[in-house]
Amino acid sequence: MSVIETEGLTKRFGRLTAVDDLTFEVREGEVFGLLGPNGAGKTTTIRILACLVSPTEGSARVLGHDITGDSLRIREVVGILTENPSLYERLTAYENMDFFAEAYGLEDQQERRGRIRELLEFFDLWGRRDDKVATFSKGMKQKLAIARALVHRPPIVFLDEPTAGLDPESAKGIRDLIEGLSHHEKSTILLCTHRLEDAERLCDRLMIVNRGKRVIVGTIDDLRTKIGGQPVLQVVLKEPNRKVIETVRGLKRVREVRTDDPATTLTITVDEAESASPEIVRSIVYVEGMVLSVNILYPSLEEAYLKLVKESQG
Repeated sequence: MSVIETEGLTKRFGRLTAVDDLTFEVREGEVFGLLGPNGAGKTTTIRILACLVSPTEGSARVLGHDITGDSLRIREVVGILTENPSLYERLTAYENMDFFAEAYGLEDQQERRGRIRELLEFFDLWGRRDDKVATFSKGMKQKLAIARALVHRPPIVFLDEPTAGLDPESAKGIRDLIEGLSHHEKSTILLCTHRLEDAERLCDRLMIVNRGKRVIVGTIDDLRTKIGGQPVLQVVLKEPNRKVIETVRGLKRVREVRTDDPATTLTITVDEAESASPEIVRSIVYVEGMVLSVNILYPSLEEAYLKLVKESQG
C-alpha cells in the first residue's frame, strides 16, 4: 500500500525551479531515500510533503490526505526532522520533549511521561534528561531532534540529512538508530540525504534526483543494473596456474577472464555469476588449481550514482 503519492510535483521560486515534475510513491513501512547532490530539490520536496510550503503545480497525497486541502491533518500524522533542527537550548532534554509532546496533543501526563522515557532510553539520552540542551554535542542534539519528531507516534517520518555535519562515529550512531527505528516504531521513513553510505545502509528503495528532476527510482540493485555493470566473479589462487586460466576461458558461460600479475587473482565476467560459480570452482579444482577464495563483486552504488547523475545533466 502506498502512503505517499505524488503526481507532477513542481515548485518554483521566481525563475528557479527547485522541484520539477516529480512523480513517485512511497510504500507503507519502507525506508525510502531521496538521494542527490546539494541543491537537487530534496529538502524542498520534503517541505512540500510536510505542508511547510505549497507546490506551484502538481499534487500529492500523504496517508490519503491532499497536501493542499488537508494540510492540518497531515501535520498531525507526520514527524519531521529538518536539516537545521531547532531545539530550545536553555531547556533540558526532558523539557524539550515535554513541550513538543503537549504541542502534538499528548495531554495525558502519565502517557506523555511514558512516551518521553521510552524515546530517551531508545536514543540513549535518559541519563542526560535533566541537562540543558546547550551542553549537548551535535550528535546528541540530532538524537534528541529525531526523538522529538517521533513523540506523537507518527506513521510517517521525514528525516532531512540526519547525519549532516556529524563526525564519522556520530554519523554511524545515527545510522544505527535509524535502522533500528524503522523496526521499533513501525514507521514509514522518507530519508533525504546526499550521503551514499546513508542510502546504501538504510534504504529499501530510493529515488535519485538532480536539478529538481527524477533520475531513477528503485532498489540499490536496480541502480547497479541500470548502469550496465554486471557482477563479476573474483577467484584467488594459491599460486599462478596457466592451465587454470585456459580452462576457465574455455567454459561456455565465461565471457572474459582478467588476471593480475603474477596471475593469482582471476576476475571473471560471466553470465549469472552466482549460479556459475560452482561450475567454475569445480573446473579449477579438476585441473589441480588451489582456490583460496571466491567472491562475487557487484558494481558499487557510488559508480551507479555518479554515472546516473552525470547522464541526467546531459
